[in-house]
Amino acid sequence: MKKLILLSMISAMTIVSCNNEETDSTENPITTEVLYTMPEESATHEGTWLQWPHHYEYGLAYRNSLDATWVAMTSALQSTEKVHIIAYDTTEQTRIEGLLTTAGVPLTNINFKIHQTNDVWIRDNGPIFVKDKTGQLVLQDWGFNGWGGKHGFAKCNPIPSLIGSGIGMTPVNVSMVNEGGSVELDGHGVFMATKSSIISQSPANSVRNAGMTQAQAEAYFTKYLGATKFIWLEGGFSAQDVTDMHIDGVAKFVSDTKIVTMSSANLLEWGLIQSDIDLLNNASNKNNQVYAKTILPLSQNNVITTNGTNLGYKGCYINFYVANGKVLVPNYNDPNDVVANAIIAGLYPGRTVVGIDVRNLYENGGMVHCVTQQQPQ
Repeated sequence: MKKLILLSMISAMTIVSCNNEETDSTENPITTEVLYTMPEESATHEGTWLQWPHHYEYGLAYRNSLDATWVAMTSALQSTEKVHIIAYDTTEQTRIEGLLTTAGVPLTNINFKIHQTNDVWIRDNGPIFVKDKTGQLVLQDWGFNGWGGKHGFAKCNPIPSLIGSGIGMTPVNVSMVNEGGSVELDGHGVFMATKSSIISQSPANSVRNAGMTQAQAEAYFTKYLGATKFIWLEGGFSAQDVTDMHIDGVAKFVSDTKIVTMSSANLLEWGLIQSDIDLLNNASNKNNQVYAKTILPLSQNNVITTNGTNLGYKGCYINFYVANGKVLVPNYNDPNDVVANAIIAGLYPGRTVVGIDVRNLYENGGMVHCVTQQQPQ
């Protein structure tokens, strides 16, 4: 299970070019050939993939505490796109169908695949869907090693290939470890990530790609995701953060001209140092125009789970998921839920914001974006 960023982290951000020299935001794009491009999350979806919580790895209390969040996400998504649910076995499928039926969620636009999984984090272990040069949809299978070997991954690592077989798509196997929550793309070639979650060579339990240089990583991201300009954060490490500072908890592209993030004060509270914040505020798009920033708050209060446990830290709203006609936003039964929901609604006119109670999921380090994976149309 994931854990949150709770402590101050060793963190510094640089914007870099393909030759690994630190530069300002006017760096030259890299020249590796683009074979595939990753559509922006807000592009039309065929559906959304979910891995439903089960009891086989972390027990019944874990599963039961999360069911309501998955019911809420499925209910919100099924009216505007397909929902592809991965159930651990047929017994779990029957149980899930019962939960949805009891909640009044129609099963018409929902389909099930039976695959054993370690956990729920399909954003990180699931497939990444891209388009090839002809515009055809392609399923990519990047490696997954349990966030550097911190947690079991033997069942989750094969999920992209299993999904591909189940939907008749031959996976493109990419010989690099990459979690979907580690990368952000603006839809126009600009890539944002932390080195700590992709190419760091220490500590030992955080290594994803042993011996890989930044230039080599960039070549992969250019070839397979269409990245032509890179914003790299050094990131950071904390015993409480198994992801080693995934980008989708810090900043998110809204478009090729806008980033959503937190205030400087909240970023400092989250673990970034001031020089990182300054660099983020000066990050620029493919035309070297500085991204406009939309600021989301943290929750007003520390998050309290549904069983009354005070987690001792505030909730993050950046980890939202953009779906067909909807935006699913993590909510915490907090006064700032309505504030964050309204700000996000203003960013996505024509889409309905749906607040998803993630308090129990947040206890294990995740929010809405971490447990969803889009399949573009």
